[in-house]
Amino acid sequence: MTLDRINSAYEYLHRTTEQRPTLCVVLGSGLGDYADTLEGAQVIDYRDIPGFPQSTTPGHAGRLVLGKKHGVSLACMQGRFHCYEGYTPAETVIPLRALIRLGIKRLLITNAAGGINESFQPGDIMIITDHINFASLNPLAGPNLDEFGPRFPDMSFAYDKELVAALKEAAREHGIDVKMGVYAMMKGPSFETPAEIRALRVLGADAVGMSSVPEIIAAAHAGVKSAALSCITNMAAGILNQPLTHEEVMETGRVAAGRIRTLIDGFIERIAE
Repeated sequence: MTLDRINSAYEYLHRTTEQRPTLCVVLGSGLGDYADTLEGAQVIDYRDIPGFPQSTTPGHAGRLVLGKKHGVSLACMQGRFHCYEGYTPAETVIPLRALIRLGIKRLLITNAAGGINESFQPGDIMIITDHINFASLNPLAGPNLDEFGPRFPDMSFAYDKELVAALKEAAREHGIDVKMGVYAMMKGPSFETPAEIRALRVLGADAVGMSSVPEIIAAAHAGVKSAALSCITNMAAGILNQPLTHEEVMETGRVAAGRIRTLIDGFIERIAE
């Protein structure tokens, strides 16, 4: 059962580390090296944590790094889990729920996304203001885990206004241009068709990706405040006359990684105040 796996992961982490992080940062494709900057870092491989899924996507190291930044106790996930890897939505959030049991109160997600808004360009950073779950995947399906939250959680404030404001202030302070927009999740692993992208644009999406929404839902269920950043690593299908590749996603992510690291740092410094 999923709850058994969450409990096994939590119990292992509780025994293995004395650190009690209050902020979880999920590092998406090409951004995992941010965790190397933590003070007093303790690294735990996912494969050593009972109940954890295993990351199979290139660019996801599959390690949990615990440490501090600006006095804030962090858990950095170097890699996440996707439904396209064969995991159920509930399985993809086992690590987050184990960390919530360990003490997480706030969540910052980063991901790689395709740009739908034609004013965007590769390398842009978008603060997510809301999402549309076109994958129709929900980690709360099945018996409710009452230990975490109610059967029917409200999603009106899934992206916490204060945390979003902290991201915007950090961007302004460091001179980083950021976009604001709505993120659409598709299951993948195939990239979207041009027709799907046209439909998503009509429905109000600014960027599209294959992750993050299950984590946001699980966080909202547990009362964890969340914010999220998308690195626009490519323009979505049909916008430019060129094929889409994961290599392009990784390369653009590497180019933008410095600005995203600075933005995360500024965010953590602000919420530490």
